[in-house]
Amino acid sequence: MAFFTNIINAFGHGGFVMWIIFVGQIVSLAIIIERVYALYVSRSLDNKKVAKTFEEDIKKGRLETVLAKAQKLSQKDSAIGKVIVAGTQAAQARGGSEEIQSKMDEVLLAEASAVEKRTGFLAAIGNIGTLAGLLGTIIGLIDSFAAVANVNAAEKAALLSQGISMAMYATAYGLLVAIPALASFAILQNRANSVSEDVNQTALMVYNWLTYSYEPVQKKSKASQE
Repeated sequence: MAFFTNIINAFGHGGFVMWIIFVGQIVSLAIIIERVYALYVSRSLDNKKVAKTFEEDIKKGRLETVLAKAQKLSQKDSAIGKVIVAGTQAAQARGGSEEIQSKMDEVLLAEASAVEKRTGFLAAIGNIGTLAGLLGTIIGLIDSFAAVANVNAAEKAALLSQGISMAMYATAYGLLVAIPALASFAILQNRANSVSEDVNQTALMVYNWLTYSYEPVQKKSKASQE
């Protein structure tokens, strides 16, 4: 408890730099909470299991059924649902395999951007927090030496010791902000990569279903409409 009390007291000694670190801490916490929800709650790693429920309908050419099911998924912000919708609509439009892939890739690129956004700021905040802490310490030391310049020798040691101690809390606070930010960046970046890889692999599996038997699917779809 004394450590955090001293950090609060160091706000006056560290100057504006301490407030910069504080703002960075608030921003990093907001990003961490939002990204944890986006990557761990809103998204999962069971896309292949979900896609398997479409396999039979796709292979039998029941594209209307596939599209209806996929649209329900996409309304729940499901990435694989959006990918299947794009691929199925391209197949229904009698597009070739390249057009199907192009439409699916558009959705995958948008999903990759959504998965990775804001996470990189955590690394920047971590680095800025560390450097700002060092700057605050230097400013605090300069102020400490300036303060003892005109006092008697008996008071110099005590005042200088106190001033240096308070100045060092700027670095401590900077590290206190930087370490969680950098650790969270590594964890969230790994999760983002896993989510993207899972979606991409599942999308490739769906693409193969749509194009491997491309002609039969088109014929079956036409026959079902007749």
